[in-house]
Amino acid sequence: MLFSLIIPVYNRPEEINELLMSLTTLDYEDNFEIVIVEDGSTLKCDTIVKDFSDKLSISYYYKENSGPGDSRNFGMRKANGDYFIIFDSDCIIPKKYLSEVFLSLNYDYVDCFGGPDRALDSFLDIQKAINFAMTSFLTTGGIRGGSEKIDKFQPRSFNMGLSKKAFESSNGFGNIHPGEDPDLTIRLWKLDFKTKLIPKAYVYHKRRIDWDKFSIQVNKFGKVRPILNSWHPQYNKLTYYFPSLFMIGFAVAIVLLIFTYDILLQLYFFYFLIIFLVSSIQNRSLKIGVLSIKAVWKQFYGYGLGFMESFLKIIILKRKPQVAFPDLFFKKTI
Repeated sequence: MLFSLIIPVYNRPEEINELLMSLTTLDYEDNFEIVIVEDGSTLKCDTIVKDFSDKLSISYYYKENSGPGDSRNFGMRKANGDYFIIFDSDCIIPKKYLSEVFLSLNYDYVDCFGGPDRALDSFLDIQKAINFAMTSFLTTGGIRGGSEKIDKFQPRSFNMGLSKKAFESSNGFGNIHPGEDPDLTIRLWKLDFKTKLIPKAYVYHKRRIDWDKFSIQVNKFGKVRPILNSWHPQYNKLTYYFPSLFMIGFAVAIVLLIFTYDILLQLYFFYFLIIFLVSSIQNRSLKIGVLSIKAVWKQFYGYGLGFMESFLKIIILKRKPQVAFPDLFFKKTI
């Protein structure tokens, strides 16, 4: 099979440089192509792409801004491969990535797969803390990308594979963002396509390096989930409510403290102590352990409040998602 690597980018030329540099080190022996889609950037990466043209089979397209999902669809339409692999621009790809994907698909072929993410030692401490919050089994990260025990794995578009057949059958990503990747996965399931996790197909995902941007991001994740639940009610899960229940429980714990009942608050303290210890050991850093407490709090707080707001507007008040949250939807241009 011919792999086409689809990479949308928006105003991040320095990330593209790191990503492409990592792709030059892959040990995969067969041919593969790279499709860079510049999504209306003002800081273009065309000159950087040109610098790699003699090292990689690479094509570059510039288009009007229409969001990452639409840009990935654009790239897949332009690609020549029969299997597409989608990366975010802030990923660094390990040497054995494509070889592991090839082996896994040859052994157990599926039309859509996803892989986990990790943090490099060179990442900033805040990046490592956010990575812990987004991937740990102690947080919502355990749902996102680390366990084969999950009945149906939902790939995430920072590290996702999709066959040409599945793309053409599903018409690819929708115009919601974030949330376009689980939406696509569920639509693929409804079309009887299978998905799976390839544990060894991990990438190094740099994520956000700013607390405010991270908070905005997880808040949007929370807002998106009730929308997806309304579109695909049969795939609604109790685990999606956990961050909101976590925040409600914390508010109750504070109220109970007024009446000198502190057992519930002690449980929260114990939970964050575990976060600190596990992250400190995992990252071999007490500082990252402390930062992980902040990252996990922001994750639950942002996601939980976003979920509750969206649940009220979408599920209770029955408002149309595009009207209730217009900032979550891009207009398609292609």
